[in-house]
Amino acid sequence: MVKIGNIELPEFPLLLAPMEDVSDPPFRALCKENGADVVYTEFISSEGLIRDAAKSLMKLDIYEKERPVGIQIFGANLESMLRTVEIVEKSNPDIIDINFGCPVKKVVSKGAGAGILKDIDLMVSLTEAMVKHTNLPITVKTRLGWDHDSIRIVEVAERLQDVGCAAISIHGRTRAQMYKGEADWKPIAGVKNNPRMHIPVFGNGDITTPEKAMEMRDSYGLDGAMIGRAAIGYPWFFNEVKHYFKTGEHMGKPTIAQRVEMARRHLQMAIDWKGPVLGVFETRRHYTNYFKGIPHFKEHRMKMVTSDDATHVFNAFDEVEAKFGNLIIPQAY
Repeated sequence: MVKIGNIELPEFPLLLAPMEDVSDPPFRALCKENGADVVYTEFISSEGLIRDAAKSLMKLDIYEKERPVGIQIFGANLESMLRTVEIVEKSNPDIIDINFGCPVKKVVSKGAGAGILKDIDLMVSLTEAMVKHTNLPITVKTRLGWDHDSIRIVEVAERLQDVGCAAISIHGRTRAQMYKGEADWKPIAGVKNNPRMHIPVFGNGDITTPEKAMEMRDSYGLDGAMIGRAAIGYPWFFNEVKHYFKTGEHMGKPTIAQRVEMARRHLQMAIDWKGPVLGVFETRRHYTNYFKGIPHFKEHRMKMVTSDDATHVFNAFDEVEAKFGNLIIPQAY
């Protein structure tokens, strides 16, 4: 069993990564239904929350059916981060996660996200202050380091643990790599194998197949896997990993009819939550993966991703179901 604070999780839990404009309540609910053990919100700007920015406030929406759920925040100013903790607590999450890993320039330039990897002392002191400011478990998501020459993740993780961090998720790339090249899990294993570490250490980056998840568990000895891009438009991935762990065999793939039904539900939930304009727009990124591998699909996909009218998108789903409904596409891992 793995524990984040007092939250008990199964052996080798699967976590849905916080992804901007992806990990919203509709998608989190679908991933939870399909085997995710913990889900995280999109990352939320501490400065945005303090200013009552509508987009930031909306990201605080969480629902009972998705628990345990973590709200992820980012920032580099101590006073702002502490005020943010107080705002976030009112949404009653199970976990507050600090983003020390986002590589995007507009975040990094403010010293937040992966930008803080240039100032490890600040990273540790911010974490310590936030731990002292709340009774909720504080967890951290970070990267190996700023660049290849500054990888000190074993020391950094130990210091974060020593100031009260309840779990750490580590993406196997540096900030300099962004999302290029292959994720290196060896330094993450180095964190786990540090005899002084006793909090859960979760791996992130390039977990694209059940086999990769098993490798992370068995060869690298990590406590769980945080899954991001593999789940976009494919929430079945979590259950597929669990099925593979249990049986050593791949789970049967969803039919096109089942994919259409999931996409329909996803779009309707998004519209119910965000309204007809944003709901349609922000679900588009999922369609490529929902219908990945269907031959001669471009015409249908263009209807889904260019129409601003939900009725047209639902009609496109109907056309796909009628044309390809019983087809099973092997998932191209």
